[in-house]
Amino acid sequence: MGAASPQPPAWLTLDADSTPEPAGVPVPGPATRTRAALHETLAEALPLPDWYGRNWDALADALVDRIDSGPLTLVVRDAANLLADEPPAQLGTLLDVLGAAAAGGHATLRVVLREHPEQLPALRARVAAALGAPDPA
Repeated sequence: MGAASPQPPAWLTLDADSTPEPAGVPVPGPATRTRAALHETLAEALPLPDWYGRNWDALADALVDRIDSGPLTLVVRDAANLLADEPPAQLGTLLDVLGAAAAGGHATLRVVLREHPEQLPALRARVAAALGAPDPA
């Protein structure tokens, strides 16, 4: 068996559905399978301002503005669906945007990716790959 995957950044938690759900803004993973669907889902869930252009730069700006008003926790349910219909680099871009917002905000950003326990290892591997971690195999 390979070495354990590196830990995700402090702002990101991968969580099994078997634990109590943390408080936060729920984001339904099945509604985020594409980039366009992700942007629409986040625009509704947060809600994001009218000027939000539904692209990565606009998301970065809108998240920083939202975090400046107070802590934000996003809870993505069934997170294996997150950008599942997009090329793998898109998940990396999303995680880069979230990481930059977490690093640059005046308050805290926390992202919880929740998945069924049996699917959590695959999600961990996908996230590690998106973050640029070497393949542990």
